[in-house]
Amino acid sequence: MTKLDTKINEHFPGLAVRKDLVKIVKGNAIVPSYVLEYLLGQYCATSDEETVKTGIDTVRDILRKHYVHRNESGLIKSVIRESGRHKIIDKIRVAFNDKKDVYEASFANLGLKKVLVDSDTVKKHPKLLVSGVWSIADLEYEHFEDSAVSPWIINMLKPIQLSNFDYDNYIRARKQFTTQEWIDLLVQSVGFNPEKLSLRNQLLQLVRLIPFCERNYNLIELGPKGTGKSHIFSDFSPHGILISGGEITAPKLFINNTTGKIGLVGFWDTVAFDEFAGKQKRVNKTLVDIMKNYMANKSFSRGVETIGAEASMVFVGNTKHTLPYMLKNSDLFEELPEPYYDSAFLDRIHFYIPGWETDIIRGEMFSDGYGFVVDYLAEILRYLRNHDYSDRYSPYFELARDLSTRDKDSINKTFSGLMKILFPHEVATPQEIEELLRFAIEGRKRVKAQLMKIDTTYPKVRFAYTRADSHKAVYVKCLEEEIYPQYFDSSAETQDTQENRRLPKLKENHLIVKENQRGITFDTLFGPYLKDATEIVLTDPYIRIFFQIRNLMEFIETIAKIKPKDNKVKVRLTTVEDEFKGPQQIDYFIKIQENCAMAGIHFEWEFDLTDSLHARHIVTDCGWKIILDRGLDIFQHYDMNDSFALCNRLQQFRTCKAFEVTYLKTDG
Repeated sequence: MTKLDTKINEHFPGLAVRKDLVKIVKGNAIVPSYVLEYLLGQYCATSDEETVKTGIDTVRDILRKHYVHRNESGLIKSVIRESGRHKIIDKIRVAFNDKKDVYEASFANLGLKKVLVDSDTVKKHPKLLVSGVWSIADLEYEHFEDSAVSPWIINMLKPIQLSNFDYDNYIRARKQFTTQEWIDLLVQSVGFNPEKLSLRNQLLQLVRLIPFCERNYNLIELGPKGTGKSHIFSDFSPHGILISGGEITAPKLFINNTTGKIGLVGFWDTVAFDEFAGKQKRVNKTLVDIMKNYMANKSFSRGVETIGAEASMVFVGNTKHTLPYMLKNSDLFEELPEPYYDSAFLDRIHFYIPGWETDIIRGEMFSDGYGFVVDYLAEILRYLRNHDYSDRYSPYFELARDLSTRDKDSINKTFSGLMKILFPHEVATPQEIEELLRFAIEGRKRVKAQLMKIDTTYPKVRFAYTRADSHKAVYVKCLEEEIYPQYFDSSAETQDTQENRRLPKLKENHLIVKENQRGITFDTLFGPYLKDATEIVLTDPYIRIFFQIRNLMEFIETIAKIKPKDNKVKVRLTTVEDEFKGPQQIDYFIKIQENCAMAGIHFEWEFDLTDSLHARHIVTDCGWKIILDRGLDIFQHYDMNDSFALCNRLQQFRTCKAFEVTYLKTDG
């Protein structure tokens, strides 16, 4: 255990659990993390190793005996019939049968329907009536002569969630942690290893928690796939629901005018839309209009009646292009379905999480340290919805007066949410408060900057603030604005343009490199001839084993370095599948493909099946063919495992094999 783990267990006894235990006990049980952690919190919330081992066995035993797998539903029904009663863990949904004037439950995995539920249970747990709740149910079987009467009886139903918590103790314990310790604890609580994330990336992870502690908070995150955008909204809290962006209707989300039944926004603290992006998705325009009104006014209409709700709205989706490509050629909302690509809708967004800054989730990024039982943290965040910290910066800072009311509201809500998460005890230095304020301003500016691209009627605005001891405005920039200023100011000359002015005109050539020659790199050999290409085809039958595939990766690195940042390049490889290590070869190619996407390089490959591939060359769509007598295998052996050897880090320090290269102009 680390010092932090020890401290967590000291101040939150019984409320923290080792995060790697979820994977250990889950097996093939398809249940949310908060269900598993509810059980782990009862039996494994301790630092004592023996107790943890015993607790794991107990939780496994509970899952084995009581969790219902769909393919074992018949067996469980038989067990209940033969024994008379049995406890099960299943997702249970309740519907009101107005013809019989009764409530009837359905069990998702067990497959039972129309099981009677008493009205008191429904009153205690109204979410049963919406999308269902994971619960522990004591189910009985009693045969009746009347076949119209269901033999299944719910004797007890308990949603799997924390029954109570001590908020004052939470605040007292928070005071014992430094700011960084507390951030690390929260990051571990959502399942990630804080040592693998920068402070900025830690804050980006924690912004995802704001919808759970801030009423009517509208959040969007767009970025590459595989970055864990929907993780928190699917598994983190029993008070949030994740739905597919294309599988929702206005009656299901807001209200059914025929039955008068309130939709999801009336029962959940957070409604998140997964896979929200996709230009071709069909979306009901009426739904978008109702959503716009709800996101702005916290209410929706049913005829002449207006109904209020406090559910936060979250939209997560994938982008297809790199950040500089989007900034130069379109905007950061380009992947949204057309009905949502609407300035009035987008202006309701309080914060845009830059998903392109988040790393693709890898195994080592998950935490094996201690964090809150997620259900405990979920209840704390829900309790904090009743608090408002939006003015806590006012003694030290003032927002620019020309910010619109909607801009200020967005900044204030984000700031309030971050304060609740990081400083619920309201003890923060002016520097810490300023950092959160800047972060909140940046997230809103990202939205507004794109709105001004989409709709030119939006006036320019200063995203700035002043300090109490100075009247000088402090301007806030988005990180992408710092990195790619040329795409925010069309009059600025880009670095690529400047470099193109200095490049000599290319010509056909033949190059001979001698044995043991140094100073040769892929950048100098290929860079000038690949710079303007958008499609590059590499043919080399010997891209099979590790060092050859590493050469390929370094070739792609050259492309990444020399291509304009806002361009996309397709790299196609034709090679031969290795006879003995074909699966590993493919695995390497997949990793290259995944990692190159973030640089705007689409890598694909094909295996030649004719058994006659001998040519080694590079062909570009900008008119060049480069003939390679040795392919990419031009370097002599060097120690790839020695991280401190210059020849490992820099190609110019490697000795070369003898080879020749011919550059030919084509009609391309």
